[in-house]
Amino acid sequence: MPVKCCFYRSTTRETMAWSESVDALLANKDGLAAFRTFLKSEFSEENIEFWLACEDFRKTKSSTKIASKAQKIYSDFIQADAPKEINIDFRTRNHISQNISEPTLSCFDDAQRLIYSLMAKDSFPRFLRSEEYKELVNKQQDGNQKRWLPFL
Repeated sequence: MPVKCCFYRSTTRETMAWSESVDALLANKDGLAAFRTFLKSEFSEENIEFWLACEDFRKTKSSTKIASKAQKIYSDFIQADAPKEINIDFRTRNHISQNISEPTLSCFDDAQRLIYSLMAKDSFPRFLRSEEYKELVNKQQDGNQKRWLPFL
């Protein structure tokens, strides 16, 4: 699934900066959208969805919302045969399962770290090598040249 160039508003410099780190990519709205599109094309978008759900969860202030959000994350991503089940080890999954009845804001931290590491070491390098990313950078560079050199 090709990344649509016109959808993204980042500059060439910002797009190139995505290659510096997963953090740079995830911190940029367009970078996150492009990476998410790439993960969908690889049938692994559950990883970014889980990571984002955990980021949102950690900002939760209300204790009643903590419980309901934790249960939603658990049922969507952690429990056996979850619709968006993430690939984590038995120990981590078991630890979350044992503690989900009394969740804390850090209850998914280990799983989130594992998924972040998986994305950083596996998906991110493939994204940078993908035709979609290369095409996006090239189209932006071509667009910049035309903007600065109107005679082209």
